[in-house]
Amino acid sequence: MGRVLPHRDLTVRRHAVPGGYARTVPLTASDVDRFQAARPRLEAIAYRMLGSAAEAEDAVQEAFLRWQAADLDLIEVPEAWLTKVLTNLCLNQLGSARARRETYVGQWLPEPLLAGDPMLGPADTAEQRESVSYAVLTLMERLSPNERAVYVLREAFDYPHRDIAEILDLTESASQQIFHRAKRHVAEGRARTEVDEAAARRIVEEFLAAATSGRTEPLVRLLTADAIAIGDGGGRIPARTKAFEGAIAVAKFLWGLFRPAEAKRALVGGTPEVYAWTANCGPAALAVLDGRVVGVMCLEVTEDGIAAFRNQVNPDKLARATAQWAATEHGEPLFRAF
Repeated sequence: MGRVLPHRDLTVRRHAVPGGYARTVPLTASDVDRFQAARPRLEAIAYRMLGSAAEAEDAVQEAFLRWQAADLDLIEVPEAWLTKVLTNLCLNQLGSARARRETYVGQWLPEPLLAGDPMLGPADTAEQRESVSYAVLTLMERLSPNERAVYVLREAFDYPHRDIAEILDLTESASQQIFHRAKRHVAEGRARTEVDEAAARRIVEEFLAAATSGRTEPLVRLLTADAIAIGDGGGRIPARTKAFEGAIAVAKFLWGLFRPAEAKRALVGGTPEVYAWTANCGPAALAVLDGRVVGVMCLEVTEDGIAAFRNQVNPDKLARATAQWAATEHGEPLFRAF
């Protein structure tokens, strides 16, 4: 999780003065309220930009420090100012994140967010839901930082190109060109079908029934011919460094994944319970052990079947999911894994 500033840090700001000293000026209640009102939107932007809830929280906290240090009397439109500051912080973060991911152990996948998490942000339109889907967050890794910023601000938050141009110091026509290029890159990598929450649960239940049937044929029938399966263990949990490709290879992998084995129980410290759920506005299977989320498998569904399984098992990326799970009514599990 990102670092949470102590409450007292929300009540002061410092202005640099000649001589290298700083004077402390109290933030008014209105100053604090304006930032707190913007926080959910800022966190949702940062999460889509970075693919990490923890990094998004850190970016928003850093934006607050900039707000705290600014001369607020000179800021005419706080929302625009905060969005510009946050976006540029995220752009800087993306540069260093790309370098870190080059040395990441195994496949890198985004941090999943469970249904109900406020960081998912607006989900009123198909475009907004799509922009935070696990598949699209993964595909956005292909985009340049500027492409990612323009895509997020336009597709998910409906910012006009003139405002995006102001935020990124571009021309309006450049913003439009970058958006169309980014949207084309994302569209080339997916053929997703949107399903509602009830349908998503049914899809997961059908998939889990097939995966635990003891046979690969029921799984193959649910998959597209070019289906893939990817896992992110972050070096903490064993996960294959290359994706499984093709319906038969994926079906065999999934059958083995849910096959009972003492070694698996020893690895995670017990027998997880498995639930049909939604994560990032799409169908997902959750593995939960003693109230702790130990795995989130996001399914990418198309008209032809399930095209991808992206399984997040890196404990460092599941803390927020565990917190959200604890705050959610979830009923009984479908079964106990391995």
